[in-house]
Amino acid sequence: MVDWLSLAVPLAYLGVLLGSLATFSSLYRKRKARKAASLEPWFPAHLQRDIYFSLLHLEPSSTSKEKKAPAVPDSVLKAALLRRATEDIRRVLALRSQKQALAMLLQRGSVGDDLWQRFQRAEKEMEDEVRDVVSEANAYTPNWGQTIFQSANEMLNNDIYRKRIEEHQSKLAEERQWWDKKKASIQEGFMKELDEGSSGTTGNGAAQTATTTKTFETATSLPASSVQGSDDDAVLVEADPSASQPAPTPATPSGGGGGKKKKGKGKK
Repeated sequence: MVDWLSLAVPLAYLGVLLGSLATFSSLYRKRKARKAASLEPWFPAHLQRDIYFSLLHLEPSSTSKEKKAPAVPDSVLKAALLRRATEDIRRVLALRSQKQALAMLLQRGSVGDDLWQRFQRAEKEMEDEVRDVVSEANAYTPNWGQTIFQSANEMLNNDIYRKRIEEHQSKLAEERQWWDKKKASIQEGFMKELDEGSSGTTGNGAAQTATTTKTFETATSLPASSVQGSDDDAVLVEADPSASQPAPTPATPSGGGGGKKKKGKGKK
């Protein structure tokens, strides 16, 4: 009895320890799953997929028991499936472009594990979505699942180009108004420069005319003595004694000179 009692104590301790660990593990897993389920999805609701399933499971309406309306045609379902594949391509491209940056931020500790769990869940959902689209396409037409995403990619590029054209068309009126204002301001600046240039030329001409008139009035108002003095100065400058030419003889009055000559002749 003593040996069994000594063995029962450690066995009971191990049982309690293992039971507590199992309980903690199950509670932790349930809490983690509940937390993962409560996380916000990475992408919004898949509208194209919901439309496709709504059309697929749409029951034919009937006005009477004998006559029933036909179900949704396959062409409409194929178009809805193509739209669904187009949205899948858009989401897959978004996940590929965001994965590297998110992994880098996670390594640096800039984001939490919740964001990474949301991203991983979105990747898994998209993998399942792509497989479902391929299987649905093969159900309509054999081997269509291999080319459906190529057609969807062309549709996506077409939508992108159309949106860009619409954006440019929407900005056309605004850009035209901006260019009209710019052209008007440039034209106004040119006209202002022309006006300033013409006014400056007119002012200079008037100033020159006034200066010329004042100089002419000053010159005409000088006295005769000052004018004669200036002539004498000019004569003195010409009669420089250092010059080689002989000095000019002063002019004598006509009457006196004639009388002297006559007297000299008489003496001879």
